[in-house]
Amino acid sequence: MNYDVVVVGAGPVGSTAARFAAMNGASVLLLEEHASIGSPVECTGLLSTRAVSECGITPSDEFVLNDVRGAFIYSPNGSCLPIDGGKTKAYAVSRKMFDRRLAAMATEAGADILLRTKAIGLETGPTVQKLEVLQKGLRKTITASVVIGADGVQGNISKMAGLGNVEKVLSGIQVEAPYASKDNDFVELFLGSPAPGFFAWTVPLNDRISRIGLAIPAGTDTPSIKYLNSLLNSNPHVSKRYGGGSLDLVIGGIPLGPLKRTVSEGIMIVGDAAGQVKPTSGGGVYTGAVCAKIAGEVAAFAANEGDASSIRLNDYETRWHERLGRELGIGMKIHEYIGGLKDVEVDDLLTSMNTPGILNMITEYGDMDRPSVFIKKLLSPTNSLRMLNVFRTFARTVL
Repeated sequence: MNYDVVVVGAGPVGSTAARFAAMNGASVLLLEEHASIGSPVECTGLLSTRAVSECGITPSDEFVLNDVRGAFIYSPNGSCLPIDGGKTKAYAVSRKMFDRRLAAMATEAGADILLRTKAIGLETGPTVQKLEVLQKGLRKTITASVVIGADGVQGNISKMAGLGNVEKVLSGIQVEAPYASKDNDFVELFLGSPAPGFFAWTVPLNDRISRIGLAIPAGTDTPSIKYLNSLLNSNPHVSKRYGGGSLDLVIGGIPLGPLKRTVSEGIMIVGDAAGQVKPTSGGGVYTGAVCAKIAGEVAAFAANEGDASSIRLNDYETRWHERLGRELGIGMKIHEYIGGLKDVEVDDLLTSMNTPGILNMITEYGDMDRPSVFIKKLLSPTNSLRMLNVFRTFARTVL
């Protein structure tokens, strides 16, 4: 059991890292602790068009359940800000089928896969890493030049490597349930008290079924299930469209804020495990795929050179920060700003944005993956003084 690169975690990020390591000449092993790829699901299943493209997949009926072009954003007082992207901006997907396609692409590139294999110990060094695993209940040792931890928000590789935990974790919960969407081309977002500190959502799969969920900061006194029950049964907009019951339940954590370091001797951390998640939406497939491709390439080259030192692997740290560091930093400030607003302030914010000029600007510059582009346009001096007053604290932070 000796490989150039071992990737722990066969989600989209791990599979992408494994594929790129194999494509660059490394012998690769991809480990997954569960019995099948894509299960259990711990994701909303709404992927931006750029996220799907970054993973190297062409959208198809194999995994795409619905196309989404915009959003209806509801303030606590019930008013709606309609955002129309004018074209498909995201896909509601079957994460099980999406994840399995990416894992298949990794094997097609030459990677091996082991299921029901959990990492339980790690011994690191500048050239050889020893990974202790439980495979179907049996303890085994796998050696590698480089280990890539893509094992999610609850993963252990970063902890075993001494790299610590992500800065903040949200508690997410979602049901798939009968729901009569206002428009199947639009998701619905609910800000403020329906999900304090983040937001609630509905994602239509068709004209009869939607995914309905929310996320709040972990450790909140009121559990997320109570907020979800309130959304389903008491929210004036949702309750009249909700058909009762549920077809599926998803519970998971959403990490926000990257690790201070994502590299140590022989180790790289990527994706949710590294906190490489968009703080504005909680989505991690696009950002994770960007980082996974860099990690796979760096790991393959380092293994080929016989140098897995933290100095050599720091190329990964430098390159992913160049691609995403600033955007994630601005996204975190946006998250903290919006999450800290009172309901009346959220009402005022969305009312201020509900003008033809701002809505046209959102259509032209709005981007699920790079919100800083729109924010800078929004805060330009050409916009109204009232908008700048609404954003005055945030403007000083970002600009």
